[in-house]
Amino acid sequence: MRTVKDVSKLTGISVRTLHYYDEIGLLKPTSCSAAGYRLYDDKALERLQQILFFREFDMPLLEIKAVMENPALDRDTILRSQKKMLQLKKDRLNRLISSIDDILKGENEMDFAMFDKAEIEEMCRAIVENLKEEALAGITSEYGNLENFQKHFVENASDPSVQENFKKVVEWYGNKDAAMNAVKNPNGAEVVQAYQTAFTIK
Repeated sequence: MRTVKDVSKLTGISVRTLHYYDEIGLLKPTSCSAAGYRLYDDKALERLQQILFFREFDMPLLEIKAVMENPALDRDTILRSQKKMLQLKKDRLNRLISSIDDILKGENEMDFAMFDKAEIEEMCRAIVENLKEEALAGITSEYGNLENFQKHFVENASDPSVQENFKKVVEWYGNKDAAMNAVKNPNGAEVVQAYQTAFTIK
C-alpha cells in the first residue's frame, strides 16, 4: 500500500490533484490508515494509469469517470481503445512534423477540402447503420422516419457549425479516409465518442 505522497512522487501527480480525484469519485483510495491517511494498492494505481491515458486527450474528468464506470466496458476494451487513440495521435503528430518538413523544403501542398455530397450521404448511412435502438427511436420520433433524417443531415451539412465539426473530426484522424473509416467502423464507440467532437446536426 502507498500513501498519497508516495503516489504523487511515483506518478508526478500533485497531492492536491489526487485529493480532488477522491472528492469527485474518480479515484478513491483503497483504504485509510488509522491516522486518516489515504492508502492506494496496485489496483488503484492501475486505475490512475488509465486516467492519465485519458488525460492525454484533454478529456474532461467527469467524462473519464463515466467511461470507466460503464459496466459494458471492461479493462481490456478500454485499454485497446486507448491504444488505438494514442496510435492515431502519434500518427497525426508524425504527419504534422512531416508537413513542417515539407514547408521548410518549399514542397508544401495545402489541401483543406472537407466532405463532398456523396461522402456526406455515405457518412449519414454509416451513422444510421451503427445507431443503437434507443437513438433510432429518438430520430424516428423527431423526424418521422430515417429518410427524413438523412435528408435533413445532408441538407444541413453545409452549415458553418456542422462544417466546423467535420474539420475537427478530420483533424483528429489526420485525413478524410481515416475519419470516414472511423464513422463506418465505430469499434469501442463509447470510448471513442468521449475523445472526439460528435457530429452535430441542428
